[in-house]
Amino acid sequence: MTKVRVSLNKRAVRDLLNGPEIVADLERRAARIADAAGPGMASDAQPGKVRAHGRVWTDTPEAMLAEASDRALTAAIQAGR
Repeated sequence: MTKVRVSLNKRAVRDLLNGPEIVADLERRAARIADAAGPGMASDAQPGKVRAHGRVWTDTPEAMLAEASDRALTAAIQAGR
């Protein structure tokens, strides 16, 4: 059996993981989670040092209460898949 050696271009991989298509996909997923979690949730996505990141957070006191009492964000995570 022949051994295959693969060498990745680290800069190209980093550029791919921070690309506009990835950021846009993360924005869509985060927005779906925020919508499923209910009113008062906010979301965004941005490139990072190595890869893009998306986040969803509580933006109002009512949303904070919904997360604390009902785990609204935890329950909504499947909406991002």
